[in-house]
Amino acid sequence: MAATRSNIPSQNPNSHALKPLKPTSISQSLLKFPALESSNKIRRRCINSRTFDDGFPNLFIPNAQGIRGQHVAFLASFSSPGVIFEQLSVIYALPKLFISSFTLVLPFFPTGTSERMEDEGDVATAFTLARILSNIPISRGGPTSLVTFDIHALQERFYFGDNILPCFDSGIPLLKNRLQQLPDSDNISVAFPDDGAWKRFHTQLQHFPTIVCAKVREGDKRIVRIKEGDPAGRHVVIVDDLVQSGGTLIECQKVLAAHGATKISAYVTHGIFPNRSWERFEHDNGGNPDNGLTYFWITDSCPITVRAVKNKPPFEVLSLAGSIAATLQI
Repeated sequence: MAATRSNIPSQNPNSHALKPLKPTSISQSLLKFPALESSNKIRRRCINSRTFDDGFPNLFIPNAQGIRGQHVAFLASFSSPGVIFEQLSVIYALPKLFISSFTLVLPFFPTGTSERMEDEGDVATAFTLARILSNIPISRGGPTSLVTFDIHALQERFYFGDNILPCFDSGIPLLKNRLQQLPDSDNISVAFPDDGAWKRFHTQLQHFPTIVCAKVREGDKRIVRIKEGDPAGRHVVIVDDLVQSGGTLIECQKVLAAHGATKISAYVTHGIFPNRSWERFEHDNGGNPDNGLTYFWITDSCPITVRAVKNKPPFEVLSLAGSIAATLQI
């Protein structure tokens, strides 16, 4: 499949109104997957990405005729609201270039946590983004295929219209493979920080002993308690779809340690960590599970985080490259 990727190409002769050449948010945010780049079944294409003096993007798809009749995939990263418009502009343009089919790979669906209204006037932006993606033009091969991983709520599949075919994949198989490689793989228990995480992932992890935590009210405070399961003497892995500030995860870690867990690790598919909140997580080299994590596994769905935590224990990145390649039938 031909894959569109963003690079900084040579000078565009029509760029007289442009700012000096520099990397823009597309090229900074797109994921780099060696397994995809090295495949002889993928031909990389470049997209000229610059900005005009007013800050709006000036985009150009070189040799657009060269992708006619090709199966095209675009690897997107909506890492912040500011980068979405320029990528959507390319996403909407590609299917109109007479391509055979179009696949949008969006590893992290960023508005997934805003999927419902709790009060009149709330705006469910998960539905908004789903509607925007549902209006991607149809290619010669039919509706756009969307590949995303561990969307926050499974019911969000019904937010998409008929002009897009969502494929909901998961990073959990990567975690299971990594757990099998641990020297104490026979002593692993899986903990869920709340009922939502349990509903989301327990069927994929049902062969592990399970611990479920929950927030309960004590006076004016809400604290984390163990709802079911026993962490005593176990290497406990906390599993959730995403992490932001990490407050709930840390509370869960402390209560598990207080109940006798000998090691505590964590896994989330999407490590968002706004405001460098990943710095809250210390590394436990052994014997202090209440003060740190043995491992904190994330995928490379959020490339800005991946760059920030590189070579910083307890963080370890599990690549989605193989999963994406399989989904693209490479």
